[in-house]
Amino acid sequence: MKVSVTRKNVKFLPDSSRVVARYFNSGEQRTKELIGRILVMSNYDVSHTLEQINRGFARRHRNISAIFYKHYDFIKPIITEMQINEADLSEERKMLIGSYLTMEYSIESSAFFNPSIVEDFDQSSLEKGEKRVVISFRATGEGHVSSIVFRRGIIDKDNNLRMMRIGDDIEKAEILHKMMFNKKKIIAKLTEMHTLDIYSSIMCDLPEVFEYSAFKEILNIELANPNINLEKKEAYEEVLWLLNSFYDIQFKHDSDISERVIFPISDAESRGIEDARFVRFVDDDNSEIVMGTYTAYNGHSILSKLITTEDFYTFRVMPLYGEGSQSKGMALFPKKIKGKYAMLGRIDGVNNYLMYSARPNEWKNPQIIQRPEYPWEFTQIGNCGSPLWTTEGWLVITHGVGAMRRYCVGASLFDLDDPSKEIGRLTEPLLSPLEDEREGYVPNVVYSCGSIIHNNCLILPYAVSDYSSTYAVIDLAELLEALKDSKK
Repeated sequence: MKVSVTRKNVKFLPDSSRVVARYFNSGEQRTKELIGRILVMSNYDVSHTLEQINRGFARRHRNISAIFYKHYDFIKPIITEMQINEADLSEERKMLIGSYLTMEYSIESSAFFNPSIVEDFDQSSLEKGEKRVVISFRATGEGHVSSIVFRRGIIDKDNNLRMMRIGDDIEKAEILHKMMFNKKKIIAKLTEMHTLDIYSSIMCDLPEVFEYSAFKEILNIELANPNINLEKKEAYEEVLWLLNSFYDIQFKHDSDISERVIFPISDAESRGIEDARFVRFVDDDNSEIVMGTYTAYNGHSILSKLITTEDFYTFRVMPLYGEGSQSKGMALFPKKIKGKYAMLGRIDGVNNYLMYSARPNEWKNPQIIQRPEYPWEFTQIGNCGSPLWTTEGWLVITHGVGAMRRYCVGASLFDLDDPSKEIGRLTEPLLSPLEDEREGYVPNVVYSCGSIIHNNCLILPYAVSDYSSTYAVIDLAELLEALKDSKK
């Protein structure tokens, strides 16, 4: 049974005008030479040059002066090493130094794709049949560095999407690193990452619960030792890399949601934050929170991370633990099942897995619930976001990869009490790339990171060939009937 799909004429396209002011590091020696040149400038030349810079960039960024000061602070150790008395530097000279340590980065210039949609916390002042939503996107710029951005809109009674105006500025969050750590959990994560046994000697002097500053103090002492061997140096850096993966971020309350960007922060995600899958999670006490997973990438390895928020202003980020978290594409169920969190994943890169946990950041004992079965998914099958609760079962939107690495979107239905039991599965793709959807950064791909149900329809935002995004609407009753009939 072929399911009808209504593609909506809404396009989310890359926009090269969306820029952030990013720290620019050209290396220690070049930075010293740069500082030297600025130090010999007259006060008049400093003031005049800074005025020209502000004239060109102040309108493009909220409080550009604060950004310059912040970037100047990054090189204070170099100032000290150069034996410069910081008290002799005027505020304008510090700002000028900071401006040379700043660059614009166009976060959406290359691609705007892999959307995920959730209900907004605020559902007030709406007409009957309307729903306010927040859509997240993977925004990609120069060098294929990805970040998370948001848009807010309203879906009306006819399932048309009306987007809110996009803010003029882009806001990077204030970063607050976690200060206290449990040694056993850190060692367990290091073991999963196949870190060399040398880490045990590195951490033996730390208490069971230790402060971030305590480890940094040990690290600084060890790295200052000229006789430290390469193996131990790399092990220390691996531990620091992991500790820096825990952090909170805070956006200012005068920023619009469309102005907030979650840009790579820790070393673990230095090459990108990929494919966030958000879900509105309802706990057993009926409290609600938006939770999500994403893949951190540093150019060599990946790290699955959990991100949570109660207001889209403050976010908590932490790495996921356990053998079930060692691959991409994890998707959390919107509520607990028999008192435990539940998660989908594609642990081996080929099959769809299910796992349970008492904690949302620890995932072990994954079990296969789906294998590739039809030609359009022979290469791999995985989820396209968190499962959706329906009266007939858990609706899981899937992706399948077939010949010529063509990505299609499918659907499956699982038992509500035991999601390892498949009730039905579409034999043909729900969504395949149309002729005008085949061209892009990665050709022949349609893909989604999360859907919702509204007005008895599936609202399915999806990416077009890793370049742009749009959305489709599918009648829920028709889809569920097709899924149930698929096993007859």
